[in-house]
Amino acid sequence: MVRATINGATVEAPEGATILAAARAAGFRIPTLCTMEGLSDIGACRVCVVEVEGRERLAAACNTLLEEGMAVRTDTPRVLEARRVNVELMLSQHDARCALCVRSGNCVLQSLARDLNVLDVPYEAAVTRDAWDASFPLIRDSAKCVRCLRCVQVCAKVQGCDVWDVRNRATRLDVAVRDGLPIDRAGCVLCGQCVTHCPTGALRERDDTAAVLAALADPTVVTAVQVAPAVRTAWGDDLGIPREEATEGRMVAALRALGFDYVFDTNFAADLTIMEEGSEFLERLAHAGAADVAENAGAHAPGAGSDAVPALPMFTSCCPGWVRYLKAHRPQWLGSLSSAKSPQQMFGATLKEYVGPKLGMDADGRRVFCVSMMPCVAKKYEAAVGEMARGDQPDVDAVLTVRELARLMRVMQLSPAALGESAFDDPMGEGTGAAVIFGATGGVMEAALRSAYALAVGKNPDPDAFGEVRGLDGWREKTFDLDGTPVRVAVASGLANAARLLDALEAGEVAYDFVEVMACPGGCAGGGGQPIREGCELAGERGQVLYGLDRQRPTRFSHENPQVAAAYDEFLGAPLSERAHHLLHTRQADWSL
Repeated sequence: MVRATINGATVEAPEGATILAAARAAGFRIPTLCTMEGLSDIGACRVCVVEVEGRERLAAACNTLLEEGMAVRTDTPRVLEARRVNVELMLSQHDARCALCVRSGNCVLQSLARDLNVLDVPYEAAVTRDAWDASFPLIRDSAKCVRCLRCVQVCAKVQGCDVWDVRNRATRLDVAVRDGLPIDRAGCVLCGQCVTHCPTGALRERDDTAAVLAALADPTVVTAVQVAPAVRTAWGDDLGIPREEATEGRMVAALRALGFDYVFDTNFAADLTIMEEGSEFLERLAHAGAADVAENAGAHAPGAGSDAVPALPMFTSCCPGWVRYLKAHRPQWLGSLSSAKSPQQMFGATLKEYVGPKLGMDADGRRVFCVSMMPCVAKKYEAAVGEMARGDQPDVDAVLTVRELARLMRVMQLSPAALGESAFDDPMGEGTGAAVIFGATGGVMEAALRSAYALAVGKNPDPDAFGEVRGLDGWREKTFDLDGTPVRVAVASGLANAARLLDALEAGEVAYDFVEVMACPGGCAGGGGQPIREGCELAGERGQVLYGLDRQRPTRFSHENPQVAAAYDEFLGAPLSERAHHLLHTRQADWSL
């Protein structure tokens, strides 16, 4: 342990602790902007400067180690003046029209200016305004960038994509897409982690609320909304609704109050996904045996009507950020993806081909408009992929993030906290416990194994038999017994972890049968479209909400969802049938980026 003083008080901290960490542990608040604990301590913003006795220059608390006997002051006039000047300089290079920013009221720079009593900026404005493709699902406003380099750090270290880089130096230093590339050619997977870690409004999702409002107001359009599992863990955050009051039923009531004609649960489609993906896995397992992993990397996923059955491992395919990652960075592994569409897209196809006609939604020539509420930015891309449409009609017409859902409710002057409870509509309103855990890392794997076991053995396992795939470790592996057959599974979240897993597969260091990958750390619960709470990584907390909902469900196996069973009996026939392949499967190698 190291002993030192901070503002005259004796503190102890572990060897190697920074001044910032020691001060926070001792109850002293030091403002920061660029720091992300455990990820970035580059001291770019200089807001966390402190005075160290015996040193001429102020020190950045985030990357200066506490030393034995050190005397630190966090509140001297010199320190306060330096912080204020640094924030003023940032504001001189920042578009400070806060009323027009999606992060107004939830912006680190805004809070710093308030806390440091910055009432004016005495420096000449020098705001950078770069052109940007406004149609891309991810929007960057260079005029709001404060050059904290958080996006650079999280994209490189957590996601391994290196989309962002710095250009120029010193006072002209700026952040831009690497190598001067257009964003759509830079390998961006649209995970949105740069958005959730940006301290200002420099990065955000493309706002699609106007298209949804137009559909809601059009009498010739029937609007149907689906809600992803992880949305229910966070939908009330930006609206100030306590979690215990932000219930599933109140969320449904709020969507009805917005004017949606039908409110459905994506959990239905998650159960449908398990039926297709689980059946596909059992088919691959039966055909592939113990094929050499090195030979599997170039295998092709089966298209509809194909007799080819690729070898193992099979990768989950419900995360479009993961699909984009393989397409942009590791295309040799595309053939190992399950050909099953994601729950979002299965829902859209089933709605428009089966449920819509069944309920008479398209009567009198009305158009069915399908809206998805998702914790994800990449879902906007997925919905627009050409293969996800028949003719000029996409299966999913618009995708809103959880943050956009909150903005939509504000636009409509809705007060969800005052509403009662409401239930999802049928026949796409019932989901099992297996479906709801899709939103947590390991959830897709666990749900698939529950049903794969039942399909292979002929009876249900204990619902929690595969719970060892749970957890926030970036790469987890386990072997389970499936009716005498050992099944080797792995779960990865965060694309840097996925890259390490792929490297190990290619080197022959590991071998798996079934692999789940989620682009966002912690899975969809930590998705790039979730509400932002500065300094908090909430995927674990939100994931526990989903596991709690799973335990409360009367049915915890996807194959026991009666509405899914009815869909097969009345329309689809059976998992992997010709009609199921046509509607519920895809060939990701053909997707455009």
